[in-house]
Amino acid sequence: MRRVRAAVTGAPGAPFTVRDADLEGPRAHEVLVRMTAVGICHTDLGMRDSWPPRLTPMVFGHEGTGRIRAVGAEVTGLAPGDRVCLTFASCGTCDQCAADHPAYCRAAQAHNLSGGRADGTTPLSLDGTPLYGGFFGQSSFATYAVVHERGVVKVPDALPDAVAAPLGCSGQTGAGTVLNRLRPDPGSSLVVLGAGAVGLSALMAAVAVGCDPVVAVDPVASRRDLAIALGAGAALAPGDGLVAALRDLTGGGAHHCVETTGCPQMARRAVGALRPRGDVALLGLGGEVTFDVMGLLAKGVRVHGVIEGDSDPARFIPELVRLYERGLFPLDRLVTTFPFEDIGAAEAAMGDGGVVKPVLTFA
Repeated sequence: MRRVRAAVTGAPGAPFTVRDADLEGPRAHEVLVRMTAVGICHTDLGMRDSWPPRLTPMVFGHEGTGRIRAVGAEVTGLAPGDRVCLTFASCGTCDQCAADHPAYCRAAQAHNLSGGRADGTTPLSLDGTPLYGGFFGQSSFATYAVVHERGVVKVPDALPDAVAAPLGCSGQTGAGTVLNRLRPDPGSSLVVLGAGAVGLSALMAAVAVGCDPVVAVDPVASRRDLAIALGAGAALAPGDGLVAALRDLTGGGAHHCVETTGCPQMARRAVGALRPRGDVALLGLGGEVTFDVMGLLAKGVRVHGVIEGDSDPARFIPELVRLYERGLFPLDRLVTTFPFEDIGAAEAAMGDGGVVKPVLTFA
């Protein structure tokens, strides 16, 4: 057992409380990672607020980065000292994993959202009793994490912690939606609804591959300004007349829309802003969305539900690192850092819209 500091949620919706806990060493196909940074994602907060009471107390966190301290007996290709980015877990054996679509792993629920490992155990304990974890295969709101080798991707030593951490979820979710699923042609138009970390990652990817125009929509003025600075041709506030304005800016309708807010009304606006045979990608974790089916049929709209950017992290995260190194994916411009112990302040800053991507750093 190793003593760690972890942000523990004692009940659904309860605030994070940093406490001492115990962590097992890695099993045969796991690695032990000393965390250096972890991003806070809306998924952490939304899942915390709706988490089953029977799976509490719980440790969340799924955008971690750090260095490997120890490896299991059957781990290959990884060694102590390796700098790594942590990402979602997958089984590696189902048809979706075999087809390089691990985000749609048949066993994703057990590996990512069961409160522990796929076999029902948790490597964490609190005062001698089980502490649920394994969130997205990592639970990286802690000074150390035990992670399956499939959820670990090596990254360069020179890559800043504040960049490496968000690559594991928000960076690859937004960018992967554009690069892996929509695959826009240069010169095609793309609209992003919601200029948070996921939306702005999509925007940066669209700019990198030559989409024109790229338009962002967000109610927060500072985020609209950031979208323009990152290469958007225009940034609008939502409201009456939005669909007409988007159609005008994109020459009769966008080729592609990326909806990140999870708001049903914005999803319908995304469809309304498309040209015939356009694509809409739905990324937000919202409720049910109803569409006018005749409207979809008449326009030939393609609706994509996308998780984790439909990414194979072992391939795609290094691709994003190369884009960052070339100055084409400036993820650092989205980040504000906070000490790990100030997780409550980081959450509050994210909640009021003043911070796009809070990243917690470990001393």
